[in-house]
Amino acid sequence: MDHDESPVLDALAQYHRRDYANFCPPGHKQGRGTDKAVLDVLGPDAFRSDLLATGGMDDRLSRGKVLERAQELMADAVGADQAFFSTCGSSLSVKSAMMAVAAPGDAMLIGRDAHKSVIAGLTLTGIRPVWVRPRWDAELHLAHPPSPESFEQALEAHPEVVGALVTSPSPYGTCSDLQGIAEVCHRRGKPLIVDEAWGAHLPFHDDLPTWAMDAGADVCVVSVHKMGAGFEQGSVFHLQGDLVDPVRLKQSADLLSTTSPNVLFFAAMDGWRRQMVLFGKELLGGVLRLARSTRGAIDELPGFAVLEDRLLATEASHDLDPLQIMIDTLDAGISGYQASDWLRAERSVNVGLSDHRRIVAQLTFADDQKSADRLVSALADLTRTSLPAPRSVVLPDPRDLELESVMSPREAFFAAQEAVPADEAAGRIAAEQLTPYPPGIPAILPGERITAGVVDYLRSGVAATMAVPDAADPSVRTIRVVQSA
Repeated sequence: MDHDESPVLDALAQYHRRDYANFCPPGHKQGRGTDKAVLDVLGPDAFRSDLLATGGMDDRLSRGKVLERAQELMADAVGADQAFFSTCGSSLSVKSAMMAVAAPGDAMLIGRDAHKSVIAGLTLTGIRPVWVRPRWDAELHLAHPPSPESFEQALEAHPEVVGALVTSPSPYGTCSDLQGIAEVCHRRGKPLIVDEAWGAHLPFHDDLPTWAMDAGADVCVVSVHKMGAGFEQGSVFHLQGDLVDPVRLKQSADLLSTTSPNVLFFAAMDGWRRQMVLFGKELLGGVLRLARSTRGAIDELPGFAVLEDRLLATEASHDLDPLQIMIDTLDAGISGYQASDWLRAERSVNVGLSDHRRIVAQLTFADDQKSADRLVSALADLTRTSLPAPRSVVLPDPRDLELESVMSPREAFFAAQEAVPADEAAGRIAAEQLTPYPPGIPAILPGERITAGVVDYLRSGVAATMAVPDAADPSVRTIRVVQSA
């Protein structure tokens, strides 16, 4: 296929050349009605290219097959059989994939380190989760992705499951042995879904972790906005093989997606695919070299340790995305929350993830030596700054974080509920999810029996400025539980 082609961008250019008069949405009429104060911040071009996908970018019957052609090119670029664009983020894409594999009441193997969007999928669909536990690193207080052996054991114990879902890379950049997990699933004829939201760039350079399609996954979901060059909410799900019905997958997405997709998202994803096919190896090779030197420079700063080899030891992660630089702040005597807040407030530097003892700085092909130097310089300034001792976060035994599933997430979510003081929640069945964000992996799920340990972890975390935004009470003074009979 000709990857110099960009069907969506070409259609937008043609639209502008024709100078259409629109008596249809959007109501701003390509920015003519947009308030000047808005245009002063956003600029006119975003509105100029905001138009209907059908009846704008393409005709009312989509006879130009603009989107279809762009998706075919995306699939060809990464070696998938089919690709589908989503403008509602990977949160929608992963739900669509789950619905394509399982029906209400069916059981699915799911890594317990799944993103909250997976839990939303369980709640909406009534799919019954069979949890596969990640491997807990007691020294780093970090969960490594589940192993193929864990999936093998779960499949032996639950032969009724209809498929499996694993998250890789994690928000920390750690990766599962996807090839091993795919082989385990396929020996039993079970499809594997990979939530690879953080891995859109992986197909385009051999020195990056293995791309899910190359590892044998049946469906793979990627967020183009995370490590690619798409707008926020831009996502693609890829399909290969014959274990998942492509019609069912497309219909599932149609049930959940908007009927008014933003063409700007399509254009950015289409253009990024072209950029990666034509120039991706060179661009990613450059940032991989930059990441190596940046890791070394940060690792030399007093009090900071860049985690790499320790993440890839036996019984740890299978691989690591080197563009995600995980920095341990423990020896600096500060928390990751403090480091993140100081960098933003004092040096106008944002990092994507922080926890009680780490921050993660993300590099992409858009970075260069100047931006990397700014990061290193800001971190160096931080080492010379005196900050108060951080509030301690109670880190319970891993067994206290492995909660018993008593009800399905759907049953608990729709059950009669009540809010109880957090110190009275132990032993009760959760009716809500409580998710430290980022990274967005719930500590408590609807249907799980709450332990005192996980309550102490969340309460102390919030006191140390952990964010739990999806809780009904983000202060976690109260927790919603299933009403007692």
